Amino acid sequence: MEQFPSPPPDPPEGPATPPDAPDAESPTTVEVVEGGEEVGRLPLPRRDRGEIFGVASQLMGAARIRVMCEDGVSRMGRITGKMKKKMWVREGDLLILRPWGFQEGKCDILFRYSRTQATYLARRDLLPASVNVFGEADAAKGTSAD
Repeated sequence: MEQFPSPPPDPPEGPATPPDAPDAESPTTVEVVEGGEEVGRLPLPRRDRGEIFGVASQLMGAARIRVMCEDGVSRMGRITGKMKKKMWVREGDLLILRPWGFQEGKCDILFRYSRTQATYLARRDLLPASVNVFGEADAAKGTSAD
């Protein structure tokens, strides 16, 4: 009879990385706390992947949107694959974008903030001045009360 080599030992049970090690795939987030309790988390653009903020300026149809980016460039945004049916974007919505590396005037739309989430980010000064159109109404209310 032929002798087959024994199978390699099973890997140890449990995660391969320590539980408190940061996950490389998890997006950068901001914890939303209202009234002392955590409501949720908001994703922020991952700068290491080239993601930036943008505001939808014109709906073009066929999952394409003209977007004004935080770097001052107007790009044609595309809602990608599975997000087409889930994400409904209106003019003036705050977005997370990833510009294309091979065509300067185009980008992918990765995430849409609701109006409430966008004003929260504006109040916390997490938005660049070039796309911060959500804090203007609050600032105007504060100056009219004087």
